[in-house]
Amino acid sequence: MTHSCGAHSPALTSVLLALLLGGPVLASEIVGGRPARPHAWPFMVSLQRRGGHFCGATLIARNFVMSAAHCVNGLNFRSVQVVLGAHDLRQREPSRQVFSVQRVFEMGGDLCPASLTPCVLSLRQLSGFATVNANVQVAQLPAQDRGVGQRTPCLAMGWGRLGTNRPTPSVLQELNVTVVTTLCRRRVNVCTLVPRRQAGICFGDSGGPLVCNGLVQGIDSFIRGGCGSGLYPDAFAPVAKFADWINSVIRSPTDGPLPHPRDPVSRTS
Repeated sequence: MTHSCGAHSPALTSVLLALLLGGPVLASEIVGGRPARPHAWPFMVSLQRRGGHFCGATLIARNFVMSAAHCVNGLNFRSVQVVLGAHDLRQREPSRQVFSVQRVFEMGGDLCPASLTPCVLSLRQLSGFATVNANVQVAQLPAQDRGVGQRTPCLAMGWGRLGTNRPTPSVLQELNVTVVTTLCRRRVNVCTLVPRRQAGICFGDSGGPLVCNGLVQGIDSFIRGGCGSGLYPDAFAPVAKFADWINSVIRSPTDGPLPHPRDPVSRTS
C-alpha cells in the first residue's frame, strides 16, 4: 500500500518518533506475506483517491463497507472511491465495481483509551448496491462479544509495501498470523504475532480485515516497535465488540435515524 509523505511531512515525523519511542503507529502494510489467489477474498476492498490505493476495507453489506476511522480523518470522504472486486491494482480488471461514499458512521470511542483511538471503526454507506458474484461478496461477521480466542490462527491481508523500504506489490498479499491478545498492552483490541519470524502489518494500509475461522474479527489498526518486529503484537479493532451497532446501521432506513442508544457519529457532508 502507498504511504506518501514529503521530506518534512508531519506524518513522517510522527511515524519516526513513534518508532524511536516504541509507541503505537497507524497501520498497515503486509510484510512477509505472500500473493493471495486472485479473488480468494471477494469481500476485500481498496479505498482509493485519484486512482491510488491508501487503505483497505471490508464489504459487510451490498451498500456498506467497514474500515478504520482514521482512514478518512482529515479527508473529504466524497473524494474517496470504493473499489470492489480488485486483485491486481495495476491492471484494468473487468471484475471491479467502483462506488463513491454517501455517508460515514463511526463508533468505538467509548471503548478505546485516548492513546489508542485508532481502534475506532468506520462504516461507509456506498452510493449504490454491489452486484454479488464470484469476485464480490459480503463478509461474515461475528456475533456481539463473540470474539476470537487466544492462539487462534488468522489471516491478515492488504496491498501494502512488502517492507519499509520495499515497493508496493501490485497484487493482494495475505499473511498467516496468530492471536496473542494477552500480550496487548491494553486488551481493548485483538492482537496478533507471526510466530518465529519477522512479519506483520505496517504503515499506510489501515482498515483491512483480520479473518479468523471464516469471520472478520478485526480491522487493521496500529503497530508498535516497527513493521514486522517479531517482538510487539499488531493491533486490530475488535469487530465483535461492535457487532450489534454494525447490524443496526446496515439494517436502518437509508436516511432515517440510527436505532442505537450509543449515538454513533454520522457524517453526511
